[in-house]
Amino acid sequence: MQRLTEQILAHAEGLPEGTPVAAKSLLHLGNRAAVDQALSRLTERGQLIRAGRGVYLRPITSRFGTRAPAVQQAVEALANQRGEVIVPSGAAAANTLGLTTQVPVRSVYLTSGRSRTMNLGKQVVELRHAPRWQLALAHKPAGEAVRALAWLGPEKAEAALKTLKRKLPPSTFSELVAAAPQLPTWLARSVGKAAHG
Repeated sequence: MQRLTEQILAHAEGLPEGTPVAAKSLLHLGNRAAVDQALSRLTERGQLIRAGRGVYLRPITSRFGTRAPAVQQAVEALANQRGEVIVPSGAAAANTLGLTTQVPVRSVYLTSGRSRTMNLGKQVVELRHAPRWQLALAHKPAGEAVRALAWLGPEKAEAALKTLKRKLPPSTFSELVAAAPQLPTWLARSVGKAAHG
């Protein structure tokens, strides 16, 4: 068993910061029960952080002590590993775009996968399943605008779109207009009004 924990730790240490270690990716080292037990042991010793079911992260050690990997890095790595689209929530997007001064208290990301939480040390990251239209244009500024508008809702969308039309580069706003057919009717209508208004 000692050898298995050492092999898992060596594997984790060879990965870039924030890359999740999945129990399933370690089955070449031993059977599932042995791998799970070794991961549990490494977590108890503080050598790995359990981020979610079957997902572990290596803590970052610096001269200031040990900390969990950066949320953004861990989320991106999880998205790559699981083949999911994971993007910041509409509240975060609205804040980034200057459409609200509210700063989200919790880390919430939208995902094409199932809803769940991920623990990064003391920080809890919420992954919420979102409809495909909210994940459209995933990592582009126009996608950020779609999520911000979805979060603001029908009542505030038109005023926000006027602001976005002034703030965003014309190419980004055009991308948003081009995505209108994928959006719900209320949002597509508001985008169309803003484009021609």
